[in-house]
Amino acid sequence: MAEGYQVLYVEKPDDLVWNIIGGGIRDYNKEQAGPDQGKLLCFALFTPNQEIAGGIIGETHWQWFYINLLWVRSDLRGQGYGHQLLALAEQEASRRGAQNAYLDTFSFQAPDFYRQHDYRVFGELRDFPAGHHRLYFTKELQKAH
Repeated sequence: MAEGYQVLYVEKPDDLVWNIIGGGIRDYNKEQAGPDQGKLLCFALFTPNQEIAGGIIGETHWQWFYINLLWVRSDLRGQGYGHQLLALAEQEASRRGAQNAYLDTFSFQAPDFYRQHDYRVFGELRDFPAGHHRLYFTKELQKAH
């Protein structure tokens, strides 16, 4: 290792740290795989009072759609809002050129919901957290019309 360099623990990385590290890996990835055309994707569920009661947040990169978060307020679950959010997000991702989607969820969250939408498990971490599993799903998306 080069003399004078040191590795230090950073308890709360600020924007500068994130931008330098994230920018470094982004630039490297671009050199190796080409531009990712990364773009955020979000649909939100609003109440009649314009309060957010759920939504889906993800991003598209390299013809893939990553679903980061999908949540619907507990009193609104089972009414089709999650299905609507997922369908709209998949359609938009497909319109952007995404051919596949992926996500992770916990066994106590919504694995059956994703199975209903033709997602299949491709990986699993057992006891994460203890007594539960973290599941990784993927799906081939329908081509945009």
